[in-house]
Amino acid sequence: MGEGVRAAFGLAGGLALFLFGMENMSRALQQAAGERMRGFLRRVTRTPFTGVLAGLLVTAVLQSSSATTVMVIGFVSAGLMELPQAVAVVFGANVGTTMTAQLVAFRLADWVFPILFAGVLVWLLARRERTRQLGLAVFSFGLLFDGIEVLSGAMAPLAEHPVFLRWMTQVRHTPLLGLLLGTGMTLVVQSSSATIAVLQRAAQQAGPDGIHSVLGLAGALPILLGDNIGTTITAVLAAVGQPTDARRTAAAHCCFNLSGSVVCLLALPWMTRLVEAVSPKGPELEVLARQIANAHTLFNLICTLVWLPLTPVMVRLVTKLVPDASPKQERNTETRS
Repeated sequence: MGEGVRAAFGLAGGLALFLFGMENMSRALQQAAGERMRGFLRRVTRTPFTGVLAGLLVTAVLQSSSATTVMVIGFVSAGLMELPQAVAVVFGANVGTTMTAQLVAFRLADWVFPILFAGVLVWLLARRERTRQLGLAVFSFGLLFDGIEVLSGAMAPLAEHPVFLRWMTQVRHTPLLGLLLGTGMTLVVQSSSATIAVLQRAAQQAGPDGIHSVLGLAGALPILLGDNIGTTITAVLAAVGQPTDARRTAAAHCCFNLSGSVVCLLALPWMTRLVEAVSPKGPELEVLARQIANAHTLFNLICTLVWLPLTPVMVRLVTKLVPDASPKQERNTETRS
């Protein structure tokens, strides 16, 4: 088997392990705490501020902004949540989802197998279903990090390949290309957490000098912004065929990420300096994964702080973008539901 084919299989296998671990961890956490999280969302989203906090907390617990957004769209469809409340929860969900990138930035290679063993032990020995699901979540968490290690091993040979180096150089010097790349990757994989994890590992590969990153923070940020745009497709798909306010909730998710990405891309040099200022100092290859995670958190936190007081503006914007359906369309929607 050639080196290129081996690297491709390694990338595919590592990504598969990551996605499988991520999906099963999210599903197990939803099984263990999903009903409580749904009740929590319904109770504490009376103001935009509490809505943001609720979205942040639920997404941090469930490790899936898509799950939170789909849950909110379901509430809006059922008439259990008003549009302004739903928009605030979506803002918070965007901040909560950055927890995954922060976890990925930790070096847990030595702890992967103990985590896997502890998780499967709890799953096998526990009698209560909720405890079993928590054990499965821990096991899936270990599987997620095992996938990251496989990705890292597969990317090491790629860093020396001329085609890969030339491609990374183009991305580094063409921010728009990086934005489109990140958007396309997330649209295909359907997980911004997975594509950001791949980005963190790709950016840690050394360039020709063996000291500096092949991509660098300035080259990684546009891809990260594209990841944030691509992740909105899940909400859009979940809102298809739903009532008008549910589709407006999905539109708010798109407007939030798209507006923030465009502004940050235009202000890329300042964004780069801000991320460097709040991140740990050290050799580039050692701190870059944390810088990308911090950039992801900063992006969503700043966008939330900007949009939170402008929630009424967002509501008016999505109301114009998604106008009220005609009575006939509403009847068709209710029939499909």
